[in-house]
Amino acid sequence: MFFSKKNAVIAFIILITAIGVAISLLFSESPADIKKIPANKEKKETTEVSKEAEVKTSEDQLKELIKNMSLDQKIGQLFLARVPETNQIEDLKTYHLGGYLLFGRDMENETADSLKSKIASYQEATDFPLLIASDEEGGTVTRISQNTDIVAEKFKSPQELYKSGGIEAIKKDIDHKSSLFKVFGIHTGLYPVADVSTNPDSFIYDRTIGLDTDGTSDYISEVVKELHKNQIGSTLKHFPGSGDNSDSHTEIVRDKRSLDEIMTQSIPPFKAGIDAGADSILVSHNIVEQIDKNVPASISPNVHELIRKDLGFEGVVMTDDMDMNGLSDFISQEEAALAALKAGNDLILSSTYKTQIPVIKSAIQSGDYKEEDLDQSVLRVLTWKHELGLISLD
Repeated sequence: MFFSKKNAVIAFIILITAIGVAISLLFSESPADIKKIPANKEKKETTEVSKEAEVKTSEDQLKELIKNMSLDQKIGQLFLARVPETNQIEDLKTYHLGGYLLFGRDMENETADSLKSKIASYQEATDFPLLIASDEEGGTVTRISQNTDIVAEKFKSPQELYKSGGIEAIKKDIDHKSSLFKVFGIHTGLYPVADVSTNPDSFIYDRTIGLDTDGTSDYISEVVKELHKNQIGSTLKHFPGSGDNSDSHTEIVRDKRSLDEIMTQSIPPFKAGIDAGADSILVSHNIVEQIDKNVPASISPNVHELIRKDLGFEGVVMTDDMDMNGLSDFISQEEAALAALKAGNDLILSSTYKTQIPVIKSAIQSGDYKEEDLDQSVLRVLTWKHELGLISLD
């Protein structure tokens, strides 16, 4: 009797031990299995998928927005129009303009409060947020600081700032301008000037940093980064570099420099700006003979191919002001905007949008200009607006 109980106890202990081992084996992994499944692998993969989905979602939402836009709305988005003297609100509604470019006359008789209210009224009148721009290079090119009732002291030129305090003075100036822009509702100052000029007799010299190619490249890189930090748009101009040529505001200009000179002396600052994250590039009206001897750069497919393919720029490409004689003496205003879009521009700087928009619409309807090309430009413009905080996405 005693022996049977002892055997029963031993058997029970063996059974319990076996069950424990089985449970342990069931819920454990071999060393080999642990090596095959790294810690947090599932979490890491989920995070990577989520990040990829976020990137795609922004682009997909903008594309969906474009699908729901009318043809008139899409065409209008490609115009950064000089504010007209009359019918400012009506034209925004009629032509669905993508942005307004402020000039000196828009600052006359204004106070800081009235300018802020005026710009806000433009925004309230539109279907899509307006890109508000003002040429604010400083020195000889400034709009806001021409009026001391708006800004107490005129913006200094890049050269003045650099001589007084180097690149740090320029960064401080950018921070100051950026804070003012945000008060007024301005999103880009259409700068920095990436032209290289060390010749005081050159037309463009006073608007440049006045340094050689390397110095200008460093300057451009720092300015673009500082503007980006302040969420203010950057515009590299005047591609592919003005050189020591004359003023295309007043005449047709032929740039006769060698291709090697252009590529080694003028292009590097633009490349530096692109590498630093520039938002946009403004193309000049000069006829750059070694790239395209037939037409101004602003309407040259060859020049835009250099920007897109050789330099790999994916942001917004815009024309210089279409009213400048360097272009208007070459091609009619009615034809110019369509030619600019066909060449590869995304944004047209124009005062004559009323006659240009119908030509573009007709070209799309006839198949002369592809709507998918239009959509691609609209996507770049809306992407820039989204990055500047103008368009909110879910």
